[in-house]
Amino acid sequence: MADPTSTPDDTPAVVLDNVSKSFGDHTVLDGVSLTIQRGSIAVMLGPSGTGKSVLLRCLVGLLQPDRGRVLVFGEDVAALDEKRAADRKRLFAIRRRFGMLFQDGALFDDMTVFDNVAFPMRLHTQLSEQAIHEKVSDRLARVGVAHAEQKFPSELSGGMRKRVAFARAIAIDPDIVLCDEPSSGLDPVMSATLDELILELHRTLGMTFIIISHDTAEARKVADTIGMLANGKLVTFGPAEQVFAENHPALEQFFTRATVGPIKVV
Repeated sequence: MADPTSTPDDTPAVVLDNVSKSFGDHTVLDGVSLTIQRGSIAVMLGPSGTGKSVLLRCLVGLLQPDRGRVLVFGEDVAALDEKRAADRKRLFAIRRRFGMLFQDGALFDDMTVFDNVAFPMRLHTQLSEQAIHEKVSDRLARVGVAHAEQKFPSELSGGMRKRVAFARAIAIDPDIVLCDEPSSGLDPVMSATLDELILELHRTLGMTFIIISHDTAEARKVADTIGMLANGKLVTFGPAEQVFAENHPALEQFFTRATVGPIKVV
């Protein structure tokens, strides 16, 4: 088997091939196919309950689709069974290639900022404490909170907590950063600041970003690739300029905040 940590540079970061997932009689993903190139910033839009977060869980192997393939750098995550020791090792190697920014930041309240960012390094690497200290300092500096390393999350503003969560997400140099509603709970100015941070990290570190969002301003500002899920279907996907030019009715409804259109209001 190919080493999942070593892939040709032209291998896409993510390929979904006819992926479907249902819970009972409710179909959340219905034949979703897309390709996200490495080094891109892909924003996935859609109303609540349309499968965006389920898609992220399928990417990292926390959920298996009912059918279809989920390729991460050419490795079919959907074909791996965590109950088998060999597959579990391969899944772990693939998951190491992801960093995750959770919607609420998910920082450990009883740890300092420094220890929050150091946590994945201590858990997943053999770095010395000196090397960890240097890397944590670098990550905190990159997100603009170098002064806060001895503070606790409760002492930080919402925007600062998101920055610390970003530092932790990139702590072990992932190939892909998954962002679940990164601007949730932030005011418009702080949301715009976070968008600038995403663009800066992308420019300096070259990571692939996959962003789940309801924020249309964020999509316009950061995305080079845009997709939209509605009613379980991928209704549009492609380069941002092309997607905006085509202006699918569901996308137009989403951006204009209209209550009448193909997206059903429930």
